[in-house]
Amino acid sequence: MNSVLINAMLSISPNYELLFDTLCWPADVWPETERVEALTAFVEGLEQFVVQSETSSSTTAKIPFIQDKSQSIIWTQCLPLLSRISAQTEGVRCRESTAAVCRLVAVCVRLCEPAVAGRAALAVLPSLRLFEDDRPGGGTLSVDVASEVLAALLPSLTAEDQLTWNILSCILSGIRSIPDGSLSRVTVRLMLALLGSCDDAKLGSILSKTLSELCTWHASERTPAVTERALLCFTALSDHLLAPTEPDPRPCLLFWWVVQDGLIHRDSVSRKRALYLLKRCVASSQEQGVDCPSQQVSGEEVLFKWKAKSSKLLREFWEDYVLVMETLEENQVHVVRPVLNRIDSLIQATANKGQDLFHPSWLLCVYQRMFHSENKTLMRAGVCHLLELQVLQQPSFASAFSQFVVGPFMDVLSEMSLFCKAGGQGVGDCPELAVKLQIFLKTFFSSLPTEDQGRVLLLLIQQLGSKHWCAVPLLFISQALSKLDPSSILAIDGLTALREVLRCTMITHQVLLRGAAQCFLLKSALCLIDVNTVTLDDVFTFLGNFRADESLCRGTALWNEVCVWLSSNEGRFKPSDGDGVASSKETIKAYVQGKIHEFLRVPPCTGQTESLPDPKEADKLVRSILLCTDIEGRQRGATIGDNLQLLMSPLVDTLSRVSTNIYMPVKKSDKSLQLVLRLLQLRETQKTHVDEVTAALEGLIFQFLDSIQEFITRRVCGELQELCDVERAELYLCVLKQLAMHSCTIQQDSFPKLIKYSLSILKEPTQQIPSVARQVVRAVAMASLAMVCQLMEQQAIGLQTFSLLKQLNEHFYKPVPSPWQSHSALGRFNERLLKPHTTNSLSNEGWQSLLQDWGRTAAHFMRDQWICLSFLIKTLGVQDSELPKNKETVVAALSCCVDALALLPSDLVLPVIAFMETVLPQLVHEDEALCVEAVSRCWELVHGLSNNAHDFWPALKGFISVAFHQTLLLLTDSQAPVLTTTVKQIAVEIMELSESKNGVFSVLLEHCCQTWLPASDQSRNPDDGTFSSVFSHINIMAEGCIYGPVFRRDQRLVQDVQAYVEQLGELCATNAVVTSDNRDDQLPRMYTLAFLSRLDASNLLHERLMEQLVVILLEKDKNMSKSVRISSNSLQHRVKNRVWQTLLMMLPKFKEEFVASILSSVFEAGFRSNQASVKYMIEWTMILILVRYPKHIDSFWACFNMHHEGTKTGICTFLAVLVHFAVIIPKLHDPDMHLAKALDISLQWCFHHNFSVRLYALLALKRVWSLVEVRGEKTVDGLRGLSTVVKACLHQTDALKNTGNANKNWNRIQEHFFFGAFHPIRDYSIETIFYTFPSLSGLADDEWIPPWKLEKLSCFSQTPPLRNTAPNLSQLQPGDWIQQHKCEEEKEERWAEVQKKITPWSLDIQEQDPELQLVPLKRAARVGKQHGALLVVASLIDKPTNLGGLCRTCEIFGASALALDNLRHITDKHFQSLSVSSELWLPLLEVKPLELTDFLQVKKSEGYCIIGVEQTAKSQSLQDYQFPEKTLLLLGNEREGIPANLLQLLDVCVEIPQQGVIRSLNVHVSAALLIWEYTRQRLTPTSSQDKSKHG
Repeated sequence: MNSVLINAMLSISPNYELLFDTLCWPADVWPETERVEALTAFVEGLEQFVVQSETSSSTTAKIPFIQDKSQSIIWTQCLPLLSRISAQTEGVRCRESTAAVCRLVAVCVRLCEPAVAGRAALAVLPSLRLFEDDRPGGGTLSVDVASEVLAALLPSLTAEDQLTWNILSCILSGIRSIPDGSLSRVTVRLMLALLGSCDDAKLGSILSKTLSELCTWHASERTPAVTERALLCFTALSDHLLAPTEPDPRPCLLFWWVVQDGLIHRDSVSRKRALYLLKRCVASSQEQGVDCPSQQVSGEEVLFKWKAKSSKLLREFWEDYVLVMETLEENQVHVVRPVLNRIDSLIQATANKGQDLFHPSWLLCVYQRMFHSENKTLMRAGVCHLLELQVLQQPSFASAFSQFVVGPFMDVLSEMSLFCKAGGQGVGDCPELAVKLQIFLKTFFSSLPTEDQGRVLLLLIQQLGSKHWCAVPLLFISQALSKLDPSSILAIDGLTALREVLRCTMITHQVLLRGAAQCFLLKSALCLIDVNTVTLDDVFTFLGNFRADESLCRGTALWNEVCVWLSSNEGRFKPSDGDGVASSKETIKAYVQGKIHEFLRVPPCTGQTESLPDPKEADKLVRSILLCTDIEGRQRGATIGDNLQLLMSPLVDTLSRVSTNIYMPVKKSDKSLQLVLRLLQLRETQKTHVDEVTAALEGLIFQFLDSIQEFITRRVCGELQELCDVERAELYLCVLKQLAMHSCTIQQDSFPKLIKYSLSILKEPTQQIPSVARQVVRAVAMASLAMVCQLMEQQAIGLQTFSLLKQLNEHFYKPVPSPWQSHSALGRFNERLLKPHTTNSLSNEGWQSLLQDWGRTAAHFMRDQWICLSFLIKTLGVQDSELPKNKETVVAALSCCVDALALLPSDLVLPVIAFMETVLPQLVHEDEALCVEAVSRCWELVHGLSNNAHDFWPALKGFISVAFHQTLLLLTDSQAPVLTTTVKQIAVEIMELSESKNGVFSVLLEHCCQTWLPASDQSRNPDDGTFSSVFSHINIMAEGCIYGPVFRRDQRLVQDVQAYVEQLGELCATNAVVTSDNRDDQLPRMYTLAFLSRLDASNLLHERLMEQLVVILLEKDKNMSKSVRISSNSLQHRVKNRVWQTLLMMLPKFKEEFVASILSSVFEAGFRSNQASVKYMIEWTMILILVRYPKHIDSFWACFNMHHEGTKTGICTFLAVLVHFAVIIPKLHDPDMHLAKALDISLQWCFHHNFSVRLYALLALKRVWSLVEVRGEKTVDGLRGLSTVVKACLHQTDALKNTGNANKNWNRIQEHFFFGAFHPIRDYSIETIFYTFPSLSGLADDEWIPPWKLEKLSCFSQTPPLRNTAPNLSQLQPGDWIQQHKCEEEKEERWAEVQKKITPWSLDIQEQDPELQLVPLKRAARVGKQHGALLVVASLIDKPTNLGGLCRTCEIFGASALALDNLRHITDKHFQSLSVSSELWLPLLEVKPLELTDFLQVKKSEGYCIIGVEQTAKSQSLQDYQFPEKTLLLLGNEREGIPANLLQLLDVCVEIPQQGVIRSLNVHVSAALLIWEYTRQRLTPTSSQDKSKHG
């Protein structure tokens, strides 16, 4: 319309200047888009006038004026306006104005001189170099606006070559720097415009430079961000790059690096683009039909090859490859699993042709894509598939895969969940993937060329040490390494790498797994290290990294392996100097002796204070001594004593002079005592009895016992006065303690001397200004007293010092005024070690170090006080101690305990808790508030230690001994309500803590059970008050009956792996070293069951406890049943099963009156919907009740007349009881009558409409009728009326054999263990209840309690019997009759064939039928419709049904037009069935898929916003997005979505929020949602109200 009006005005008014002035706008005004478009139309009209004027001389004079005006518009109107637009936030108006102004610029430059376009381009080019954080200003354009302007100018720049190259250079630099949001809109738009304006010669040069620049950039950096940008550009240029002309990217190695990196990219759009390029390359190769590369240079790596003679094979390979990669985009396993067999075909094709056609790296992309999957099951499938790859047995493939194995494969193995148990594996089995990993690594390394094995293995070990690993994967990888064939392929750098891996093992808290990993790593070193490349010092340094308390401990099989390895390789190790020969290589004995000399060689004493030497050196040396001694002991005729005397001669010499040589350096005596201490501690660490070596070492040391004792006593009694001497005193006292414990000849008179000296020091008055020396002496004195108390408690020293203990007791309790003690009744409780005064010469750094060390010293000083106090109150007894003399003293002592809990570090409070155990029970009635405070404070402290395994467990046991002391358990709510409530609340918190930390609840239960019913005391009075306290805490026992948390998957995995390590036994040395913490989550139930098994039914208190427990458990079962649905092996299912297991175990101890009271609850439970395991327990309980108390049979019969919601399952439960009627009927008073009743009921239910009920009823009928027949003719005659019916029913069951599934189910239910092998009376045992039944009824294996576990509990009673005497049940396999038949499962193929979904690339090219071309404007005019602004493009959709529905939706909501790939679709009957004639009223366009790129570029230049429905990282949610007026909606293909080459043309990606599991909607449904949202945003309130009125 604008053009028509402009032409009319030009023909009427020749005043062009007036028209220019009228249509232009002031410089400070942002004109409306219509005004810009009007000026554009005017200039276009002038362009036509100029062309016509060239033939007319009369109007030629006006051309310069028009050119000047056009140039003026560019510089004074367009560029300032564009600069203003650039400064604004992007929006609809900005986009529309930019498009209109750029069209005006393109029209104006056509009227100007050619140089004008170049000058305009040069003015715009600097804007393309703006980086992400730069903001346009001062006339600078934004990157988006500048790219649109250049695209408009490019058609006029074809003649200027230099400018073209400058623009290309800016575009390529912009690819690296332009922000992500603008990259696709700017770079692709400019690049395509530049290529479209060039001739063929220049086109090839531009493409070659672009390909080279991008490939080189990617090869130099090769990061995910670079890959993403390179793929975007290559995809946009794919039509030009993959044309039959040059350049051809297919021979370019760097180009394929980009594609392969894209295939494994984390971003789904990048993967889609890479796959698109691969498909286009294959299609182009197939169309051209020539070899690629045409010539191959020898030794050059080629990733993509095409041979014309093998085109069919190549096409099939790449089709399968694309199918696999496309399917892997689906994260649902059931979708991906069927195509995994295609990977096998790819591998087979690659293996058969070698690397001539298919490079193995393409297979690695498949595996790496699976490894990156979000679905852990798919990831596991990929790992297992690679582990079973037989082609790796070929050396060429093994070499090609080596970098992948040590890189991405090791990375994915760090995922702990991969090592979960497979189906069918039991407790303690090695995970399936771990077994495959062992075989894989062994096969892989044996297949590698010999010269590559060491290098690849070193890289793998270095990869293990490069990051922190979880304990589980590191354990199994280490185990796999230990299974490699012995070969000397690792040198010193391999030993270093293994040491780094060892450091990685130390971060895990699972001590057992940590130790096992160390064992396997050491075994790996023994079989893989080349001894000729490492020195003995390297080896012993390496061995020093293994902890004796976790792995390498003397007396284990691993220790013996190390000894054998060292002995067999002696003389082969590399000399220490590195250049010796074989004859000069030192022996192990000489090496160790030299190390002892070196260790004890110290410089002369300088007279200055020296800190204690690092004890790690002594640890390493002691290990070397023991290894050397054991190696020497293996030789024939060796005398251990003589060898040790010679070997330890440097130490012997030092010890002989330690007390007499006053000039001996302190450092030397310290080192010698460090060695003595480590050697004396062998009894505590080694896992053998005192053997000849240990005895010889101790004998060697005991020769100098008097000398050592004299030296230590002298040093402790006054010589240690420096701050560093506190640590030295700890060493001396530890040595003295070890000597007293291991030697009976120690001088006893030195201990009284030590006590007297220490007491004298502590009784000295406190200095006003304490010195360092004075405070250190006090700290050493208190530590000495604590050591003596510990020795006396262990009875390591005699009682001649006993009289001095009263003086020590008096020291603590005698009232002494002191600034630190707030309780006047006490003396030196919580006495503090004052901070010493230092001289001004001490530096700030030294003062800070002093403060840090002194805080630890002061804490140990207070801890040592409580060690003494705890020992005194236990040893002297309450009657001799100072406590009972005054209750005020007792209160003050407990208050001091509370203060100490707040003052001491949490890892030092154990002696305080031990003291509280004696004091607190005496005050529960006198000072309840203080007791509550003490218990609460103690629990807070213990709870805070839960992450510190070393200190937590001793503190927990001590706390439970206090808080659940017998006296506190006996308290009632009326006696101490607050304290009782506090203790009960703590019990609840302990149960809660046990859900995340195994073993916590078992400590409480073990203590309580032992308190209430000691296993060693069988002569308790029936009315024992201690036992009666259980009723106040019956919730603990009830929880113990059903305890067993459902752990997270990772926690359960760790427990499974620990069980596997434990079952390795002696094969893994850590089992002999690491003390079993016995924190099995089944232990609380086992303690509870053992307690219940020892209850005496004749004891009234025991009887009352059992009855109350049963009532509580039945109520728990009822509450659990209120859940809508209880899934198998859920927590609810497990709790219900535990409830009925406990009831079944205690059933024989119940009295008849109590059974009668709970019978209705038992029958009611039978009517509920229960899992199979619970159902069997309830049925078994009913059977035993009817056997023991047959008078309740009438109540049982009445159940068949009840009507419950779950009648089907309920009736099946009671019919199952009838199946075992044979064990009930001998106990009945009138068996014939009850037989008739059973037959009558069975027959009734045989005609039920439910198949399962009929099966149960038929089985019950068959068993009951067999009883009738056994009882003889008399009974049969009495039931003659039913005989015919019964036989007919049973005959009908025989006929089931020809009815398929019915026959199978009938056979299965008869063979089921509960109705076949199981006998309710004979099989009644603990084993059947807690192990056999759970294993046969589908319960998870962590619910099975094997009888050997219960046998370990000595307190477990043998009533009922622990083990089942009959083997019938134990020989059966798990399974239920309702499960699918195993034979049928085995017949199913593992992988089903799948439908190919690859669209042939040749089908993308279609010729447009000219007869069906329609002019959209004429169609719109014909149907009388107004043009809207929404354009829907469906050219990628090929299903007529989707297109028909989409056409109908577009017409209803007033879309401006619908674009199809072919207008023939409208004649399709499937299209018409859904379109219902809407195609007659909607403008239709025909846009071929190959024309989409140009079509979208045109629409973008017209101001349309291109929107795609696609899930990307930058997608916007439909509910938040505001649609522009001019919107083009691009819809993707039903299967493949929007092609990768079109994604970069999108302005916005919109995704529909989803909450379900399925990943995508139907394309018509998705389009309808977006079209409606677009329409909804444009509905005015008035129009909505009007429509609602007329609706």
